[in-house]
Amino acid sequence: MTQVKTAIVIGGGIAGPVAALALRKAGIEATVYEAYPSPADGIGGTLALAPNGVAALSPLGADEDVRAIGTPITSQVLAVGRKRVALPGLAGVPPLQVVHRGELSRVLHDRAVVAGVAVEYGRRLVDAREDGSGVVATFADGGTARADILIGADGIRSAVRGLIDPQAPGPRFTGLLGFEAVARYDTGAEPGTMTFAFGRGGYYLYWPEPGGGTRWGVNLPGEREMSLTEARAVPADEWMRRLRDAYGDDDPAGELLRTSDAGELRVVGALHIMPSVRHWYRGRMVLVGDAAHAPSNSSGQGASLALESAVQLARCLRDLPDVPSAFAAFERLRRDRVEKVAARAARINRTKAPGAVARAVMPLLMPLFVKAAMNPEKTIGPEQRYLIDWDAPVSADPALR
Repeated sequence: MTQVKTAIVIGGGIAGPVAALALRKAGIEATVYEAYPSPADGIGGTLALAPNGVAALSPLGADEDVRAIGTPITSQVLAVGRKRVALPGLAGVPPLQVVHRGELSRVLHDRAVVAGVAVEYGRRLVDAREDGSGVVATFADGGTARADILIGADGIRSAVRGLIDPQAPGPRFTGLLGFEAVARYDTGAEPGTMTFAFGRGGYYLYWPEPGGGTRWGVNLPGEREMSLTEARAVPADEWMRRLRDAYGDDDPAGELLRTSDAGELRVVGALHIMPSVRHWYRGRMVLVGDAAHAPSNSSGQGASLALESAVQLARCLRDLPDVPSAFAAFERLRRDRVEKVAARAARINRTKAPGAVARAVMPLLMPLFVKAAMNPEKTIGPEQRYLIDWDAPVSADPALR
């Protein structure tokens, strides 16, 4: 039986509320502290939750909340110019769900609050100190909070990560800025079909939007990293001009851009990945979600892995008798899995901006590539078929999972 009775959770985005909800189910009282002054509605772009990510929410009763706000994607297509090849899928798994990050954060927050989790806004962590019986968090407003443990679910720019290891790496800019919008244009794609396209300007994706039109997302190379505030300070008309210069000759990217309203352009901002973080925990502090592992968005697994980790951390704290053994078991359960996903995403990234010669031969090679290299059971089966058995006890034995 765990000795942990209380927890401070830093970060109220996605992993934080789920960690607090799972901890409460495990019999541990958790309070979420969020730096922003209010819920993050409208912040961030669209993301995909893979079947394993939605399944991770099932023990908490939150999986149906996600399906209620999601757009199910039932098929995927790879396109180069007019050449299109259907990507093989996994049999017997539910569709991935496309959701808006702000809506996802809202429904997870609401689910946690209904379960009795307290959430405090405008509480930016500036320090944390341990003593013999717990950890004390200090916030920018001068207030403090005490608990048995502190969980850093505060994203890729995690303050907790720096407290655990001052030498820990920070997020790495991918050289890309993200944008999305809904075009008033019908590509002819069937509902529930997501298309991954390679054009002259690079990689983009699109799918039919429920209610009409086509939602698209595109990456634009950036000469320097821009904060979200800096990126949104650039007039939307200017961003749209740059996007049309880069993708305007592509089909259907050109039509998608020309039929999109610059006033509705969502600037997602700089895209990042987290290098491998050496220390996930120290003493009574531990990292979860993007603070510890944030693979490239090419993986399609970033948010799903964060949800899994939040639930698995609660299981470890529930079943193991002390903090060191619980944190060690948590890292053992998670590190190998998340690093394999990150490695797969890195391989995908190398194909996102093919040169002129590669683009010329890709239509000829696509069917062979799909048949030989895209065995879904081998590439994504271990990721998407992953299920958490909430009721199974976690062992401290390193030889066991």
